Amino acid sequence: MQCSIREARLKAEFAHLYPPVSAGVWTPAAEVGARMLFWHLQLTGVVRLGERLLAEEHFEFRGGWTRGDTSDLRTRAGDANAAEPRRARSA
Repeated sequence: MQCSIREARLKAEFAHLYPPVSAGVWTPAAEVGARMLFWHLQLTGVVRLGERLLAEEHFEFRGGWTRGDTSDLRTRAGDANAAEPRRARSA
């Protein structure tokens, strides 16, 4: 399994739902998520977490974990079917 930074880009038509995020700009998904959590916390003092912080229909994604040569599909590290990358053993 290979890894690169997962990035998110907000679609322009949903920009009004995500004021702290610039539409059309590739940004590390963790940063976008942190911005949204902080924004919600400032507004309400409470944050309700669901399964996905960033709605897939509102964002485009690239990077992240890959399943190797068997599939072009990507997955999030937290998905149940995602395998941990193998670490090289020190001699």
